[in-house]
Amino acid sequence: MAFVGVLALQGSFNEHIAALRRLGVKGVEIRKPEQLETVASLIIPGGESTTMAKLAEYHNLFPALREFVKMGKPVWGTCAGLIFLANKATGQKIGGQELIGGLDCTVHRNFFGSQIRSFEAELAIPELAAKEGGPEVFRGVFIRAPAILDVGPEVKVLADYLVPSNEALDSNSAVEAQEENTGSEKKVIVAVRQRNLLATAFHPELTADTRWHSYFLKMATETGEEASSSIVAVGADLNLDQQPKIDLPIFQ
Repeated sequence: MAFVGVLALQGSFNEHIAALRRLGVKGVEIRKPEQLETVASLIIPGGESTTMAKLAEYHNLFPALREFVKMGKPVWGTCAGLIFLANKATGQKIGGQELIGGLDCTVHRNFFGSQIRSFEAELAIPELAAKEGGPEVFRGVFIRAPAILDVGPEVKVLADYLVPSNEALDSNSAVEAQEENTGSEKKVIVAVRQRNLLATAFHPELTADTRWHSYFLKMATETGEEASSSIVAVGADLNLDQQPKIDLPIFQ
């Protein structure tokens, strides 16, 4: 029997586990490659992406994570997790960072600037609302957030954001952003899906709205997984070896 995994190297993994719990699902902290064999799907949380990459490399997780993606198992990356899943990332620190890849897009690591530029915004989410019900908008929490600059033909855009012309961005961000029709605003993509991969530039786990988590859980069925046997209810007994938590800043 498999579980819903949450990569727990650093970042907001506890918040994702709490959101899953509100849906009656057990989330399992993943820190070792062999633990991926026990889960049917995986959430890669927001956090400090360079730190997360270094810890993943230290624990030799990248080969197992790439294989997990190639097997077609559902993977959702939020904020830093989006960066991990992208095939290409710009705006990285000197030396860059290792990526898992699989998501045919280019992401700008700190598109919206430093942490003091963090914000919340109402996002139109027609597909999510159609499948999960509720309002036609979602309150996105953007914390030192990335943005998707372009996507491949197999990537479905689930949400985008119009950046006001007077909103300060990272100095290298605006150059690559898509121009909106008005010419005074720039449109960037903030949520996408490509087959078994889901990615959001914002943090649904920091809100009370669990529709993104519900949408992700249903992807197991849509991508050919046996959802009925892979999702474990809260209260199930787990015997996974766990390492001490690493307390570092949580945001990308």
